[in-house]
Formats: sequence, C-alpha cells, structure tokens
Amino acid sequence: MHVYEWFQMEGKIAVITGGGRGLGAQMAEGLAEAGADIVLCSRKVENCEAVAERLEEEHGIRTLALSCDVTDEESVMEAVKETYETFGKIDVLINNSGATWGAPALEMPKEAFQKVMDVNVTGTFLMSKEVAKIMKKQQYGKIINLASVAGFGGADPKLMDTIGYNTSKGAVMTFTKDLAVKLANDNIQVNALAPGFFPTKMSEGLLSQNGDFILGRTPMKRFGREGELKGATLLLSSKASDYMTGEILTVDGGMHATC
Repeated sequence: MHVYEWFQMEGKIAVITGGGRGLGAQMAEGLAEAGADIVLCSRKVENCEAVAERLEEEHGIRTLALSCDVTDEESVMEAVKETYETFGKIDVLINNSGATWGAPALEMPKEAFQKVMDVNVTGTFLMSKEVAKIMKKQQYGKIINLASVAGFGGADPKLMDTIGYNTSKGAVMTFTKDLAVKLANDNIQVNALAPGFFPTKMSEGLLSQNGDFILGRTPMKRFGREGELKGATLLLSSKASDYMTGEILTVDGGMHATC
C-alpha cells in the first residue's frame, strides 16, 4: 500500500468518550479530517452534540452524540449498543473521559480519590470491555487510552499535587499493557497516549498557578498547541499502528525525557 493508505480512515467508526471539549474534541476533529465517522459520548451530551454538528458540516462525515456515564456499566452498555446498531461496527475506541482533584496527599478526601479512580480507571475498563467484545467478533480494532506524563512516577507537589489523578494515570498505563497482551490474538491493538501539558478547561487552574514552573521543566519551553495530538491519535487509530500494541506514546515537549 502507498504510505497515505496506511493512515486513511474513510469508512472507519471511532468512538471518543469525553469528546465534547478539550483534547477529546481535538482528537475527534483529527480523525474526522482523515475521513472517520465519529461517535462522541459524555455525561454532558449537549457538548457532544455541538461538536458532532460542526464535524458533520465541516467534513461531511456521519456522527452520533450520546449521553454516557463511563462509571455506570448500564450506561456504557447502552451507548455501545446504540453505536453498534447505528453503524454496525466499531473500529476505534478512545477512552478520553477524565477527572482530577487537587489537594495535598494527606488531605485528599477519600470520596475525591475514589471519584478520580472511578472515571479514569474503572470507566476505561468498562468502555474497553464492552467495545472489545465487538472488536473480537470483527477480529479488528484499536483501543487508545488517555494516560498522562503524570502517570510515569512521582510528581513534585509544586508541579502537581494530585495524587489521585497521578495514581489513576499510572494504573491506565498498566491496564493498557495488560489488555494489549490479552487481546493481541484477536487483532486488537491497545495503546495509550501520554500527553504533557495542553491548555484545556481541566488544566487551566494548574497552568495558571504553576505554568512557569512547568515550562521550566519542559525542554521545548511551551505548552502543547491546538492540533498537536492529532498526528499521534491518527497513528494509533489507523493501520499504520497494526504492529504496535501495549505502547505508551508520549506527547509532552520533552518533559519525560528529562526524568
């Protein structure tokens, strides 16, 4: 095949959780530009509907916006069922829904820690479990989990005083590797993206307080820009990554390279 064919996504169905804003919307746009039909789901379905409408108008693709709480198994099952009934297959799942909570480690409320773990880890498990059942029947699929540079190890509290978030992203990395091994014989590739610091609604508080400190530890001396996750997302969603599984692809301006 010509190299462009390895990256084309026409006829593919991609599901993105938390796709109504931030990095999820950015990744959805990248796949839409490559020709994929897009399913966006989150608890705030109105955000997904707005993004879906824009993608249809700008790229001429098919879209579906669904309400889904990734921590609720019945909600997940219903969203996956509706997607399958609408499109007849699922080629790509991006587990992007996420939560965070900032507090000193010894003051972190149990309820806050559990909420972060439920969304970031349990939600990723539940979505992957349901979608992988369809992918196994197809004998093809791509699962992309959203990890973070925060998941590689301990973080200076001046940088990120978010022990629940950091713990959850480390768990997502191990989950990615283990699920990749479990599904390898079914031609399902499971990988993760580990973004560094991109300005989003979730990160705006952290960046406003600790932005200079973060930039001082980032070799490229800037935050991630709009669109800079599109290429990595397309790689892991397309045939170009058919021999990649269990990998953590880091997009962080070089921050992790200094560790």
